[in-house]
Amino acid sequence: MEQKAHILVVEDEQKIRSALRDFLEFHGFKVTEAVDGLEAERVVAKKGFDLILLDLMLPKISGEQLCTKWRRDGLQTPVIMLTAKGQQKEKVMGLNIGADDYITKPFSLEELLARIKTVLRRTDPARAVGQTFKFADLDVDIAALKVKRGGQEIEITRREAAIIQYFAANPNRVISREELYKEVWDETMSDLGTRTTDMHIAKLRSKIEKNSAEPQIIKTVRGAGYKYET
Repeated sequence: MEQKAHILVVEDEQKIRSALRDFLEFHGFKVTEAVDGLEAERVVAKKGFDLILLDLMLPKISGEQLCTKWRRDGLQTPVIMLTAKGQQKEKVMGLNIGADDYITKPFSLEELLARIKTVLRRTDPARAVGQTFKFADLDVDIAALKVKRGGQEIEITRREAAIIQYFAANPNRVISREELYKEVWDETMSDLGTRTTDMHIAKLRSKIEKNSAEPQIIKTVRGAGYKYET
């Protein structure tokens, strides 16, 4: 059975906090609540979460202070900031201090759900597709580092497996070289990174495409990056 993603909701308004909890639990998430910055700091120090919904305006310790401290301390948990309408500077600030996304109040719960799923896929593709899955006409086994097409078995490297897993978790979306390099290599893009990404894609295509000169699985989007279409 797939483990539920555990979300921390940090929100001082009780009605909003309860509504978020009910909605997220209905959609299969495990939820913990924190009513202010101090409580959020305490529970994050004790428990591991898959994602944090963090209100910007909090009593005792602000969302800005919390996010800054967590990132400074090395916390990698994705954070979605909840901001009030018109706080454009705060939105930019939130992204600059390490938030993964933001959403403006009042917001649609369906939009929030979509953003949560997108951030979880981006930060943990294994959660979206697992260790064994279909990738076009291929059967992928991440743990065994193998893909199969019919009776043919193809060995892949750990890096190639991570690339496949990331594309599989983000179908029908253009992935830039910068994004792919950051998520798979966990480094900021450089000129060398651009060449590294292209070389790995070319090598992977030579293994999994029926005709690597005309790729049909991982397609090039000119001037933008790559795309896996389903």
